[in-house]
Amino acid sequence: MNAVMRRAVMGALAVTMTVSAAACGETGGDTGVSRKDKSIGLLLPDYATKRYEKFDRPLIGGKITSLCPDCKIAYANADGDPARQAQQVRDMIKLGVKVLILGAQDAVGIKASVQEAVDAGVKVVAYDRFAQGPVTAYVSYDNEKVGELQGQALLNAMGSKATPSANVVMINGDDADPNAAQFKAGAHRVLDGKVTIAYEQSGLWKDTVAKQKVTEAIGRLGAKNIDGVYSANDGMAGGIATALKGAGIDVPLTGQDADLTGIQRILAGQQTSTVYKAFKPEAEATAEIAVKLLHGDDISSVADTTATSGSGTTVPAKLLTAVSVTRANLKDTVVKDAVYLVVQICTANYAAACEAAGIR
Repeated sequence: MNAVMRRAVMGALAVTMTVSAAACGETGGDTGVSRKDKSIGLLLPDYATKRYEKFDRPLIGGKITSLCPDCKIAYANADGDPARQAQQVRDMIKLGVKVLILGAQDAVGIKASVQEAVDAGVKVVAYDRFAQGPVTAYVSYDNEKVGELQGQALLNAMGSKATPSANVVMINGDDADPNAAQFKAGAHRVLDGKVTIAYEQSGLWKDTVAKQKVTEAIGRLGAKNIDGVYSANDGMAGGIATALKGAGIDVPLTGQDADLTGIQRILAGQQTSTVYKAFKPEAEATAEIAVKLLHGDDISSVADTTATSGSGTTVPAKLLTAVSVTRANLKDTVVKDAVYLVVQICTANYAAACEAAGIR
């Protein structure tokens, strides 16, 4: 059985096993509500973005459990497949979840599935990506601001070379992800007129695709004619860094998500910046909203603003503020918040770089 098939089977089993336990019909606490009626579904979009399995899933689950010890959590990951996620939504409806936290793989394509869930009485919380359709609430970061942070970090790293004649290669995220369009818009707002976007393509959030696109850009523009590279996230930046190194190019490179490998590349000088979107406040705010919705409580104390999706739906929202991270403030952000242990970051290959950055 290959890795993709194993993940698919494991994901299906995770949903089935978790909610089957909830369906035993036991009552929870003194509410008289069955455990089946206190079930919350969690659907995440992919395994390629490391944060979802490593941080988001356990943080959301842990917070739900702390707020509602007898709640049951059903989980599945789409593994980058929109059709699989649509089926997972149907599975959640059949299993009887009352609230569904949805990290959409395809925020536009999932619209019909969201409608199906709502028609079945399920409240849907759009997580990290603003799924279209009648969602009840949305939690994410201010994504255009994230793009602005990325663009400004690139200009800062380019320094005096950031002129209108300087060529920047721009590798954006997957067009199926509305966040990608917002990152792109924010970055363009900062970069346009300051540098020339000489090549721009989607990397589909995949390091292999991003590497191929940058290799193509190098072929078109010439290695000596690239002055900086915008990568919408750290995963793609890994493939880009490999392509740049192979061509003997040493230019500023952005990222996002504060992935461990991205942090290590920053220490090693192979990447100049990332954007740190603290996972815990986003995950915990989402869990709080989900539990409040489950209990029929007002969510305005958590969802303190509103946002409008691509389909025109305006809903209560929680939009958090991200932080640009470079080698200069790495110690006071990602390390201080213990996103990773120092021993995880400062492995043998990065020990000297950690020492130079004051990370011990």
